Amino acid sequence: MSTAIKINENACQICGSQSRIFDVVDFNKSCEEVKGKYLDLCGLPIYYYQCTNCKFTFSPEIQNWSRSEFLEKIYNEAYVQVDPDYYEARPHANYVVINNIFGSRKFSITHIDYGGGNGKFSALLRAAHWNSTSYDPLIDSEIKVQTIGKFDFITAFEVFEHVPRTEKLMFDLVTLAAPQCLILFSTLLIDENIAENQRLTWWYASPRNGHISLFSRMSLKILAQRFRFEFFSFSDGLHCFHRDLPQWALHIVPKSSV
Repeated sequence: MSTAIKINENACQICGSQSRIFDVVDFNKSCEEVKGKYLDLCGLPIYYYQCTNCKFTFSPEIQNWSRSEFLEKIYNEAYVQVDPDYYEARPHANYVVINNIFGSRKFSITHIDYGGGNGKFSALLRAAHWNSTSYDPLIDSEIKVQTIGKFDFITAFEVFEHVPRTEKLMFDLVTLAAPQCLILFSTLLIDENIAENQRLTWWYASPRNGHISLFSRMSLKILAQRFRFEFFSFSDGLHCFHRDLPQWALHIVPKSSV
């Protein structure tokens, strides 16, 4: 079964359907606006398009940037101003949740944190005697994902909304996944947060943070089907892909999803 779809200019990279301009925002729109903190406008318009079918919402201009452009314009020294939880708070919170849920089973789990940034989350797990490693395709660009190995637990926290190419993301996950694997990832869904004929004021739609790929529940279901995964949402922000679930993960995924 082929996972490829024919992509026309600005077509949806999830389902291949037509997309149209949804709205335009200033590049300096950031996630800190939810806290009432606003950057000065920079005057660079960023257009978001939305798929007419699955509602995947994306910025084609930024998705076409080179690695050097991402590092220069988004993931630079000022990035911490728009994502202050990146270095310590988020990795620690993720560690607490994962260790609480799966800690008693850690000796039977091989784990990789995909899109792990500074590697702090994985380092905390290793300090607690997990078999964990971190890989970030932007930071570790010289490492070929095919050389890393196979894992039965993959996390990707706050990653999906940053990726410019969803097909590359999914090929990486497929490459890293063992035959029995749980892929646990976080990204907020657009379903209850943006609507047609309304301005894109949602705080999560923030180009300065690199949030260039915004998913609906339908778009994630289609993505899972294309790559032969089952899909389940625990909430509007936490989801999983899986095929044959490992025994240690059966207690968190409803039987109807297995």
